[in-house]
Amino acid sequence: MPGIETLPIEETLEDSPQTRSLLAVFEEDTAAMSNYCTQLYQAMQRIYDAQNELSAATHLTSRLLKEYDKQRFPLGGDDEVMSSTLQQFAKVIDELSSCHAVLSTQLADAMMFPITQFKERDLKEILTLKEVFQISSDDHDTAINRYSRLSKRRDNDKVRAEVVEDVYTSRKKQHQTMMHYFCSLNTLQYKKKTALLEPLLGYMQAQISFFKLGSENLTQQWEDFLGTIGTSVQNVRREMEEEVRQMQQTIQQMEISCDPLYAPCDPDPVHSPVCRNLTRKQGYLFIRNKTGLVSSSWERQYFFTQGGNLMQQGRGEVAGGLVTDLDNCSVMAVDSDDRRFCFQVTSFDGKKVVTLQSESRKDCEEWIATINNISKRIYLSENAEELAARVNQSAIEAVTPSPSFQQRHESMRPSSKGRVGRASSISSVGSEPSPALSVLSLDALVAPETPIQFDIISPVSEENSGQSKAAAQSGRRSNPFGECGDSTSEDSEESILHQLFIVRFLGSMEVRAADSADVISETMRQILAARAIHNIFRMTESHLLVTCDCLKLIDPQTQVTRLRFPLSSIVQCSSHQDNKRLFGFVLQSASGRGDGRAICYIFESNNDGEKISDSIGLAKQIAFHSEMDRKAVEKQKEQDKAKEKQQEELSKQKQIEKDLEEQSRLIAASSRPANPPASDGHVLVLSNSQSEDSDAGDEVKKKGESEA
Repeated sequence: MPGIETLPIEETLEDSPQTRSLLAVFEEDTAAMSNYCTQLYQAMQRIYDAQNELSAATHLTSRLLKEYDKQRFPLGGDDEVMSSTLQQFAKVIDELSSCHAVLSTQLADAMMFPITQFKERDLKEILTLKEVFQISSDDHDTAINRYSRLSKRRDNDKVRAEVVEDVYTSRKKQHQTMMHYFCSLNTLQYKKKTALLEPLLGYMQAQISFFKLGSENLTQQWEDFLGTIGTSVQNVRREMEEEVRQMQQTIQQMEISCDPLYAPCDPDPVHSPVCRNLTRKQGYLFIRNKTGLVSSSWERQYFFTQGGNLMQQGRGEVAGGLVTDLDNCSVMAVDSDDRRFCFQVTSFDGKKVVTLQSESRKDCEEWIATINNISKRIYLSENAEELAARVNQSAIEAVTPSPSFQQRHESMRPSSKGRVGRASSISSVGSEPSPALSVLSLDALVAPETPIQFDIISPVSEENSGQSKAAAQSGRRSNPFGECGDSTSEDSEESILHQLFIVRFLGSMEVRAADSADVISETMRQILAARAIHNIFRMTESHLLVTCDCLKLIDPQTQVTRLRFPLSSIVQCSSHQDNKRLFGFVLQSASGRGDGRAICYIFESNNDGEKISDSIGLAKQIAFHSEMDRKAVEKQKEQDKAKEKQQEELSKQKQIEKDLEEQSRLIAASSRPANPPASDGHVLVLSNSQSEDSDAGDEVKKKGESEA
């Protein structure tokens, strides 16, 4: 089969006249194919009707032959030979009638059904998409014209916001409709081959099976040929499915990437800075045309630079026309009374002046920088970008608008001062934005060339190895599916939260930034793209059990735990923005967050992914509060132990003081001399002063012992 011509889906957002011209060719081809298909359908319908009539006539002939014996002929009615012969013919014709009935059924299924489907479904779908695309294109033109007529006064902020929203909605609708329309037209280029070949193939196979009883040699020759045709049809169908899958993937990627481009406002200068090193540019602009001495009108045209010339082209035109010569011309931003983002191009002799209007300030500055580079004949040099970087300073001076233009913009958009200033400071460096800037953020999230795991494999960690060693020492058999034993089941049974979800594992891969908000969505995009590229459609279905201490992936048939994820290791969990059935979570490695190693797991569920994410978040909150309560109880126990220990120390100290006091009394009693009786039988009595001195000495001794 020769190559298939397709429409470029990537150029649908630009909607250039070349794309429209190519679209007109495809629409003309579709109309011709529709007319031819109608005629072919009528011819095949006649074949099918004739075959049904032939089958009915054959059956009627067989029935009439069987009824020959019942006829009463005046002459020769008792001819048994004729009767038996006709009965044999009746049997043969009856079998032939059955073959004709089978042939009619095969023609209905293999010949009429494919061409009817192509005529009633595919061609009508193209016509419907064409009408929808025409309506969305007209709405977009109306919104653009309304947006271009916006006033520059500040009291129209509400109207301006409505107009910008209208432009965003209409442009997005036109882009999406155009992409699906292009996809259907591209698919039609494949389907028109299969729509013509499949009915013919079914017709020939039905005829061959009908005549196979009497023509084996002819059948063998046709079988080889038809086998080749059947293989070719299958190849075209597989190629069509691959092309449709790639186009659908391109549409999804472009819908995500082109969403900021639908709005006509200035993009974020940090992510989309002004490029001042361009030597070629194209796009839609409004051009002012004078209709009288004072009055003028604005017309939207497609402008592009070709060599040293500025060209314009209408939507219905085949080729562009010359607007002005850009060699040695001058370009500057101008302040228009009724329009924004205007700039003026003056020819080298000053005889021709062209006033143009762009959609945004960034687009206006890039047009001015491009024309300024072309006017200096930079496009003729071998390395135009480096030379444009050298003269970037003069380009910056050329794109600086007049003071009134700047003041009006600052008054209209007070919040954009910082962003415009940053954009101008970024673009003043003079270097063209590198493609690595768009990939830098992705490399910061996911390591390049990171392998993707599409099957569920239990991770080998030190914790599992330690558990297996402990199980081996205790004489207990280890579970090869990663189950942790009775303690884990008991903990899960004691858990407050038990929620079960049916999920399908899509894949996992190592990521760099575990705490980033975009790491899960970027991992989803890479895993889905890898599955689509490698034609991986198999997914492992499991039951996801959410508890207060872990997440478990359980085999739905054997109820064996395949994987166990501790909640303390889960950094974040979120669902896809568009497809709510997709969700994922990031699992930090057991060695800690210092090494930066983390794995992102992606799943598809039957339920809403946000419900699963909320359930995991609730489990983490419950686990956090349980941990805080446990720590509070442990702290209270430690305080009680400290108080008991302090009471024991105080009681010991009091006992020691009591023992010392008793010991001091015993020492004082032993050191005091006994009063011996006198020789004459009288008792020696101490004076009051002596007794007081002895008591004072005892007190001093007790005090010293207590201090010791």
